[in-house]
Amino acid sequence: MNTRQLSFNLKLVLVFFILINTATSLAQHTKEFKGLILDKDSNKPLGLADLIITNSNISTIANSDGEFTLKVPDNLMGNSVTISYLGYQKLEVALSDFKPSNTKIYLQQAATVLAEIDIAAPKDAKELVKKVLALKGENYSTETIFMTGFYRETIKKRNRNASLSEALVSINKQSYESNRNDKITLIKARKNTDYSRLDTIALKIQGGPYSSLHTDIVKYPEFIFSDETMLDYNFYFGRSTQIDDRMVYVVNFRQKDNISKPLYYGTLYIDADTKALSSAVYNLNVENQDAATKLFVRKKPRKANVYPTEASYRVNYRTKNGKWYFGYSNILISFKVNWENRWFNTRYTLQSEMAITDWNIDEALLTNKQNKKLKQNTILQDQVSGFTDPDFWGEYNIIEPEKSIESAIKKISKKIKKN
Repeated sequence: MNTRQLSFNLKLVLVFFILINTATSLAQHTKEFKGLILDKDSNKPLGLADLIITNSNISTIANSDGEFTLKVPDNLMGNSVTISYLGYQKLEVALSDFKPSNTKIYLQQAATVLAEIDIAAPKDAKELVKKVLALKGENYSTETIFMTGFYRETIKKRNRNASLSEALVSINKQSYESNRNDKITLIKARKNTDYSRLDTIALKIQGGPYSSLHTDIVKYPEFIFSDETMLDYNFYFGRSTQIDDRMVYVVNFRQKDNISKPLYYGTLYIDADTKALSSAVYNLNVENQDAATKLFVRKKPRKANVYPTEASYRVNYRTKNGKWYFGYSNILISFKVNWENRWFNTRYTLQSEMAITDWNIDEALLTNKQNKKLKQNTILQDQVSGFTDPDFWGEYNIIEPEKSIESAIKKISKKIKKN
């Protein structure tokens, strides 16, 4: 695995946090709607469902509990919202039908006959994946896109929150035909870390928001499917499905049995018409404990043994006007720390997610020139004051916090008010 591939992994470095400054957001009149996306038959919440305001690039995503918050500019209140989810029929709902709170939206599973697409599927799954990567110039943007994104990162010790970071970022998403890396500018951020829960050790995620961008397999194929590693995988078809009423090939991949180095395994969802990657869910194989540890751990205390137990990734793309765009990513890393002088080990979980909430080809419409550009190895500053302000994010769309994160935000706010 080459150096560039290694830089993709969320590396767990046992060092103290680096600090960075923040800037302010813009003012705009918006209306806010909160609600829940549910399966029409079972009432089951549909986590990570997409919501996009029609005739705009403004969007949000439901959290893992199916809950969403959507902020709509006044000039778009006459529009509707398109809601989509893997394996379900796309639904369009007028904004006039949304409520300020407790809006419930029900999606119907897609009852389609998939025999024809299965018959028409290419015979060689690996060749289809190669074609997906070869067609990136046709299916994905060939110009720089300026995106607004919401980033959240949590560190848990066992099941208790030890650190919570949230940020609004501006992203210069480079052309998919270019070798230039994407760039991130910080708009606004807040963070709180309880160092007492980290055994006086702070864990730095090297790259922070950049790691979310590196899940983009189409932009950064060398991190997973380089010319060298493609030979180390087996590819095979799963049963086809639907996304946004579009037929989708399902390709599973896993490293060959004779390959011992840690590689990835998972599922690729490929649009049958355009041969574009629309979504991917994959994991790093951490069975080879020593080798997997070397990918993540760069520095640690002498009396501690650190090894990953899980490394999972997800990336979703959205389509508009015949082009596909990076829309959402999620990373979860779990690891254990064994101390030589302790009976029990300590389990940590680091999770980060990024959702693109708006984008434009004109930089001036989305970015603030005074904002702070982030370096590849920068993480966010401890700045807790924002947790007491219910309007901290202003008109920007965010991912609705899950119950455990919502509880953590309330505890942080109470602690700040007491001090």
